[in-house]
Amino acid sequence: MPHAPSIIPDIPGEELHDRDTRQFLNQHIGQLCGLRDGRFPGSQPVSFTTRSVQLLEQMDFWVCEKTDGVRVLLFIVYNGQSGAQEVYLIDRKQRYFAIENLHFAHWERTTDPLTDTLLDGELVIDVDPHTGQHILRYYAFDCLVINGENIMKKPLVKRFARLRDWVVKPMNKSFQRFPEWKENAPFEIVDKKQELSYYTSRVLDVHVPQLMHGHDGLIFTCAESEYLPGTDERILKWKPPSENSVDFKLQLRFPPTSNNPSEPDFYAKPIFILNQWAGQDDYEYFDMLSVDDDEWEQMKESGEEFDGRIVEVTWDEDRGGWKLFRFRDDKPHGNHKTTVPKVIASIADGVEIADVLGRQDAIRAAWKDREARRNSRPPPPDQRQQRPPSSAAAPPPGVGARPNAPPVVAGLRR
Repeated sequence: MPHAPSIIPDIPGEELHDRDTRQFLNQHIGQLCGLRDGRFPGSQPVSFTTRSVQLLEQMDFWVCEKTDGVRVLLFIVYNGQSGAQEVYLIDRKQRYFAIENLHFAHWERTTDPLTDTLLDGELVIDVDPHTGQHILRYYAFDCLVINGENIMKKPLVKRFARLRDWVVKPMNKSFQRFPEWKENAPFEIVDKKQELSYYTSRVLDVHVPQLMHGHDGLIFTCAESEYLPGTDERILKWKPPSENSVDFKLQLRFPPTSNNPSEPDFYAKPIFILNQWAGQDDYEYFDMLSVDDDEWEQMKESGEEFDGRIVEVTWDEDRGGWKLFRFRDDKPHGNHKTTVPKVIASIADGVEIADVLGRQDAIRAAWKDREARRNSRPPPPDQRQQRPPSSAAAPPPGVGARPNAPPVVAGLRR
């Protein structure tokens, strides 16, 4: 599976440094998501194994390419004090970046701004193959909260429909009404293309060749499941077995100088220790990083700081050890010690893409069988066709009074 080159973007906007405001936003998002611990609400996949192929036959999954970008949540909120809609990007370190010149209208009341909405997605730099132009895009793939309504318990099928029909489509309609919104937007927002799991070959043969950004595998997401913050066993990350990777915290330990055993010799080649995360700020020794003399010389010449950084490593069969792949400064911690053995198992129990494609017919047959059984069940006698709620909250006062005036994006003031 060939890889497109990756250009990892910097997160745009102005980082929010005010501690009280960050805490206020964290608490507000926690309340919207039903979380009490203030953690990053995003879900995390597990590595693909042979058991995963069986799971694809047992449940309905969607599949898409695994984008190589920056994972961020997009939060839309209305500030009642300033009378402004505000937009933030939130990374896995829970840093907030205030974004200007993005406007989101309500899907029904198009003159009212959307509020209290949380999306999940990937920030990517697309490179136009014809012009070489760099285009910053946000590929949204899930929706946790929409206009104050928590939809995390709904299946992915319904969450994605809300994302597409209640966020992306109204935004594009607003661009027709206010062309300057599109012109001034700091990046584009699109809903990420998905396929049914038995069309994995379509992702590889149709979607991937059209990509303008880097990718490093496939993501299978259960279409029947709710959204789970933290590790989700029903989000499967497939990579070629040789490219399955683990994130550790790197520690450089230098030998002592010959003159003074209590002083480290920073000119000598150190020992490269890989530490796994044990929770909070604690780390435990796991293994050593394999670095030959030539690589050490390149490290010194690079001028990069290596000690204390989160690094992504892969297992190198030829050298029989871990090899540095890249830095993961976007992550606050390496993989947890409970996750590391699972990744190791996925490396040992790796699944080649030919094995996944070879099960497409069986996956499709099982899907169609479940679909037929669902369709054969009669609906409850009191089931009624209900219109979806137009909003989870009343419109902010005074906003609809100026139908031609776009909502203003401003800094949050408590």
